Parts: sequence; C-alpha cells; structure tokens
Amino acid sequence: MPTPNCVFLRLEGPLQSWGDPSRFNMRRTMEAPTKSGLLGIVCSAMGLSRAAAREVLGELNTLRLAVRADRPGRRWWDYQTVGAGKGLLCANGDRKTGAAGTLVTRREYLSDASFLAVLLGEEGLVSRVTAALQRPRWAVYLGRKSCLPAVPVLAGEGTFDAPDAALASHPWAGRPGVAEKPPRSVTVLTEWRGAAGHAAPGDAEVWFDAPISFDPPVHHPRFVLRSEAPIAEGPSRLERMPAASRPRADYRDAAYRKARAARLQHDHGLCTFCKSPATTVQHVTYRNAGGSEGLEDLRALCRLCHDAVTMLEYGLGMGLDRIDPVEPRWRESIMQKRDEIVSFRSLESRRRRLAPGEVE
Repeated sequence: MPTPNCVFLRLEGPLQSWGDPSRFNMRRTMEAPTKSGLLGIVCSAMGLSRAAAREVLGELNTLRLAVRADRPGRRWWDYQTVGAGKGLLCANGDRKTGAAGTLVTRREYLSDASFLAVLLGEEGLVSRVTAALQRPRWAVYLGRKSCLPAVPVLAGEGTFDAPDAALASHPWAGRPGVAEKPPRSVTVLTEWRGAAGHAAPGDAEVWFDAPISFDPPVHHPRFVLRSEAPIAEGPSRLERMPAASRPRADYRDAAYRKARAARLQHDHGLCTFCKSPATTVQHVTYRNAGGSEGLEDLRALCRLCHDAVTMLEYGLGMGLDRIDPVEPRWRESIMQKRDEIVSFRSLESRRRRLAPGEVE
C-alpha cells in the first residue's frame, strides 16, 4: 500500500473566520480557509507556540493546498465594544470616558459554512501532520478561538498526484441529518506552483496568506487558481449515514460466528497487532456486517488491542469503514491508546485495593 502523501481537513462549524487584512475596529474574513489559518491549526495540534512555529513553517509551507467550498456559508457581522465603563487610554496618557471612551468594533464571520481542504506534499511530513491532528496537543479552531469545529477536523488521508484529484475523491458534504440535493458544481481554490521562469496563468489570484512567522505576523504571497468542480449526483449525507448510531454485527448469526472462527484460525489464534493470544475479532469494515463478512472484513485481536482500536474509532467518528490494525500508519496511535488503557486500569485496581478512607 503506498504511503499517503496528502491529508484531508473538514472545516465545518456554526461560525468560522479566516483573516483578511484588517484594522482593529473592523476585522473581515476571506471567503475560504487561508493557508495561514490551516497551518495555524496544524501548529496548534503539534503544541507549538507562535514563536516556536517559526521553526517549522518553512517546511509546512512546502505542502500544497486546495480548498473546496461545499457550503460557502453566509457572511455574518458581530458588533463589540471596547473600553465601555473604563474609557480608552490615549497615546498622550489621557483617558477618554463616556461615549468618546467607547470604541465600537465589528467582526465578520462565515456562518453555516463547510469546506474540505487537502494538504499535499512529502510523505513523512504528511504523516507528522496527520498524527498531530489525530491527537492534538492544543485545541484547534476555525480561524478564531471562538469558532469551534462541529465535526472532527481530520477527514482522512490518501495518495494522489494532484490536490484537485484528491478533493474529487471525497463526497460532497451536506448539512448533517438533512436530505438535500447537492449543487451542480462547487468552487475550488487550488494553490498554483509553476516551474522556475514560468509565468502564472493570467487568471491566477494573489493571496497574501503563506505564513513565514506568526509572531510577529509575516506572510508571503502565493498564486491561487479558482475553478468550478462538478458534483456528481449521489446520496446526501443523511442517506450515507448508517441507520444506527453505530454500525454493529449480529453476533448471534451463525454465518458471522463461522467467519469469526475462520479469521481466528487464519491468524493462528494470535492478535494481528501485538501477537498475544487473540480472544476476539475486529471489523475493519461494516459494509458486509450481518453474516456476509469475509476474512478481509475481520482481524483477530486480543482484548486490549480491541479496546484500544475501538476507542480510537469512536474518537475519530468513523462510520462503516474502520481502522485496520495491521496498517503501519495506525501503529503509534494504537500503542499510545493501549498505554492509556493499561495506566487507567492499573489506577482503578489500586483504588479498589485501598481501605475505605485511605488515599494514595
């Protein structure tokens, strides 16, 4: 299996705002996520401060960005006041009070928007970005700290030659729980990079959002090509959702029990992840659940690895297709989750052994 060279981000929430050149008392938003905003998400997930991020921004800027506006959203204004009741401090040291001491500011947001972004580049770098988004050290938000994502930001990874092809591989996202017909086309903004000496296309836009430093903020320009990508007719998000909140197998079904026994025998009764004695099997996909499972739909696991994989799947909000524990890209995450489970269970055991009233 080829190593993934791109990572997908789903940027969806009640509000989001992607910095446009602004003044303090009027802060606008761009029409779509900026490269500065997306790399800021990555740096936050890595646990890097604004100053520390400068060390990795050069490498992160090598990632090529493309954004698809599944729902462009509506522009929405928020009015705020600064200095009310306390006054504003002037440059000469005086303080304005009353109406003159209150500054009215405006903040612009995109309301009810949903974007799919892809970062494409060197495999090792993409792997590090994916790992950070799987287990973010700091909170991630959609441009501003008040704009929290409504769905997990990490939307998968893959191997593609071009960002446009990568975006086309993901289905259009309608509103959750709402059956709606997709539009005929959506806007795609793709970063253009030509060979040395080649002029940019005449219709290329210049976006000053390639971050060189967050502290102080310094951005370089990049070329962006705007296009309209067709959306094929297909099921809405509501129709794609499993009927139940969680895909399940029928463990009483004789055909499933037969497939389960065959998988355990195929794996010689050993966990496919840690090689301990296997006590159960894990679905890597629920597409054939209900008695039609084949060997490739299941993996033999010990109970600890099964619990670790299941917790990761729930944390990522995965649907029919789940984690395959034999894939190298999941190894570090599963090991970390196993350690967390062992540590928690050991702590609970120590607590149960304590006499009433005792503390550690």
